[in-house]
Amino acid sequence: MKKESPKPEREVLIDAQRIAGRVGEIGRQIRLDHGDEEIILLAVLKGCFPFVADLARAIDGDIVVDFMQTSSYKDGTTSSGHVQIKRDHDVDITGKHVVVVEDIVDTGITLHSLLGLLSTRSPKSLKTATLLDKPGARTQDVQIDYVGFAIPNVFVVGYGLDYAERYRNLPYVAVLNLPLP
Repeated sequence: MKKESPKPEREVLIDAQRIAGRVGEIGRQIRLDHGDEEIILLAVLKGCFPFVADLARAIDGDIVVDFMQTSSYKDGTTSSGHVQIKRDHDVDITGKHVVVVEDIVDTGITLHSLLGLLSTRSPKSLKTATLLDKPGARTQDVQIDYVGFAIPNVFVVGYGLDYAERYRNLPYVAVLNLPLP
């Protein structure tokens, strides 16, 4: 009989109600900062899809949502330090207000790389929003304009964040304690 490996333990860090409240606050602040002008939410896939969907609904007025996909993780938990654009955005951002939407900023390498690339495309303004900020993991200095929650340097899943493509569907953010081999 094959022995099953133990399942990772999850500990709720931020519940669904706190997430919903904070996303609403961020949406209102983004609208205030941009007046009545159109805003492009440029979401970085895959992890931010619940955040950008909720954020889009929290912003009154004209918005456009587009997507980019990057890759920088060599295994399930650590960054390789090299950012690859797997999917570029479709919408022209020239002369537009752009908010890059991330699920989590840890090392800052991906966001730094994206901001460098996007700034060459002449947006009117370029800001950043992240649900989670992990300042204790930062290796690259990046400006984050809208932060949902600052968290400790722990591995988290839920609300779009995954481990081996699992746990994205959790309505909350949880610390994932992986069993030792």
